[in-house]
Amino acid sequence: MESSRKAPVGRPRGFDADAALEQAMRVFWEQGYDGASLTDLTSAMGITRTSMYAAFGNKEDLFRKALERYEEGPASHTTRSLGEPTARQVATAFLNGSVRATTRPDCPAGCFGIQGSLAAGESGSNARDTLTAWRNEGTDLFRDRFQRAVDEGDLPPDTDPALLARYLMTVANGIGVQAASGTCREDLQRVADMALRNWPPA
Repeated sequence: MESSRKAPVGRPRGFDADAALEQAMRVFWEQGYDGASLTDLTSAMGITRTSMYAAFGNKEDLFRKALERYEEGPASHTTRSLGEPTARQVATAFLNGSVRATTRPDCPAGCFGIQGSLAAGESGSNARDTLTAWRNEGTDLFRDRFQRAVDEGDLPPDTDPALLARYLMTVANGIGVQAASGTCREDLQRVADMALRNWPPA
C-alpha cells in the first residue's frame, strides 16, 4: 500500500470566484472601465493579479464577465419583462425594473451598462464598444417583441416597433443617468409612469 498520494494536477483557486466576480462587477459599475484600476479590482476581489488573470483573463475579459453577471443579476428584469403577455405590460415591467435596478441601496447607483464606459478613453474603447453592442442588442429584443405585438393586434398596425423600442430604451437609459446623479426612486418611478401614459393604445 502506498504511503503517499500524488497531489492533484492544478492547484485549487483558494477563493470564491463567484464572490470575486460580484465585487469586480460593483467596481466597474461604480468607477467605469477606465476608472477601475487593476489594484482597485484585485483589492475588492480579495485576490492577486496573478489569480485574477488565471481565473478571469485580462481586464477586458473580466469586464465582459462582469457585464454578464450584471445582465443575469441586477438587470435580469429585462429578460423577464420580454415574457409579459402584452406590449404595455412588457414596457411597464421593464421601466419599473429599471427604476428598481438603478436605485438599489445595496448597489452602486445608475446602470452598469451606461456608467461602465461613459468616461472611457482610447484604452477603454473595447469596453465602450461592448456596452454599445449590449444596449443595441437589448433594443433589438424589444423591437422584435413589439413587432410580434403588432402582428397579434396588441399594438396598432401603424406602430413602428423599432421606434417604440428606441423610445423605451431611451427612457430607461435616462432613468439610469438620473439615478447616478442622485435622483430618488420615487421621482424616477413618476418619470416611468409618465412615459407609460404615452404608450400606444391597443
